[in-house]
Amino acid sequence: MADKTVNIMIVGVGGQGTLLASRILGNLTTASGYDVKISEVHGMAQRGGSVVTYVRYGKDVAEPIVEEGQADVLIAFERLEALRYAHFLKKDGHIIVNDQRIDPMTVVTGACEYPENIIEELSKKYDVTSLDAMAEAEKLGNTRVFNTIILGVVATKMEFDKEVWVETIKNVVPPKTVDINVKAFEAGYNMK
Repeated sequence: MADKTVNIMIVGVGGQGTLLASRILGNLTTASGYDVKISEVHGMAQRGGSVVTYVRYGKDVAEPIVEEGQADVLIAFERLEALRYAHFLKKDGHIIVNDQRIDPMTVVTGACEYPENIIEELSKKYDVTSLDAMAEAEKLGNTRVFNTIILGVVATKMEFDKEVWVETIKNVVPPKTVDINVKAFEAGYNMK
């Protein structure tokens, strides 16, 4: 077990499953013997606003909040959210971003424009893994599991055994969705 605390941020838009993803990560790290702290920030989640969750784990974790410049990993379920929270990453941090566009209300109303080339711009400064998890979820026949596909990609970058991830997913997701979520995790885990 590592002595250092690992800081993970999960960011997205209300309804994308960021809270489920944080529960999976929290249960995974707890089952692996770590002290874990989770904090959720909901903003205007029910109206398509930002949702941020922090998952911190290590030998002894004092508080649940990740400060700016301290995140080891930023998991973004939407590319503008990746841009919005990238400053929370450490210099050697990693972004895993779902290449999906969801226009915030300011763009919908015409008050702002959605930035172009977000992933390309982030890649100039950070280590970025980009994927189209929604397209992969469509192939599985259920777009709601795109978040579990992203966790499959995340799992390839963490030290936890694949079997522990699968067992955790089985224990956390609603019982009737276990099979599709395991398939989604496998799809993400096997992405090259």
